[in-house]
Amino acid sequence: MYYLQETLAIIILAAGQGKRMNNPDQAKVMTELAGKPLIDYVLDVVERLEPDKLSIVVGHKKQSVINFIKSKNLEVEFVEQKERLGTGHACLQSENVFNDYDGNVLILAGDVPLIQSDTLLHFISNHFENLSDVSVLSTLIPNPTGYGRIIRDKNYNFIGIVEEKDANQEQKLIQEINSGVFLLNSKLLFNSLKKVKNNNVQKEYYLTDIIEILKNEGKNVFAFPDADYKEIQGINTVEDLSTAESYLKELGIGN
Repeated sequence: MYYLQETLAIIILAAGQGKRMNNPDQAKVMTELAGKPLIDYVLDVVERLEPDKLSIVVGHKKQSVINFIKSKNLEVEFVEQKERLGTGHACLQSENVFNDYDGNVLILAGDVPLIQSDTLLHFISNHFENLSDVSVLSTLIPNPTGYGRIIRDKNYNFIGIVEEKDANQEQKLIQEINSGVFLLNSKLLFNSLKKVKNNNVQKEYYLTDIIEILKNEGKNVFAFPDADYKEIQGINTVEDLSTAESYLKELGIGN
């Protein structure tokens, strides 16, 4: 049906501090949602996908994250992002894990707990069926404030992602947003990450910039609006936690 004959590795980005969570001494992904750490929800989904390789990027309060994940008895390779220099920089820390791997890599955020395995399977299926080189999971959201916007040309072709802080007023009106979920070949990923520059408002190395880089190299890039916006609710504030708790019930996700 989708990728059963294909390789699949997963990178989870879990290095954040969560400065707006009222608990700066805690790793962001260890924030609890309905009694479970955010990362636990993501790990549940990862287990269902049965990846060939799993790399988790840790950083702030890394040992608490490592200890918790080790208690899950998953086969994991941990890498550390010592400086918070953006999502692209975080992914690049996993390069050595993939030295002997030439296959597909799915990138997930450790602070997006409500993503569903069926959504990811559909996304992966679309990636292969459309002969995509790099795919982004997107969604349409009533209030896109805070999210990177999916940029398309007049023919609806996906051409890039603009982060909120770099978006102009017209781009801020776009309601299709980046979920933070990417899928592409490991060699393409790390080769393109090395070309990312930090010439943006936040002076960070954005993972999203690989879209423009690969498109300019003639690669097929797609954004598939396969997700319910409730699934890609990121947890950045205490208010986001409250919203996610209500979404948990709507999506039928239990403990």
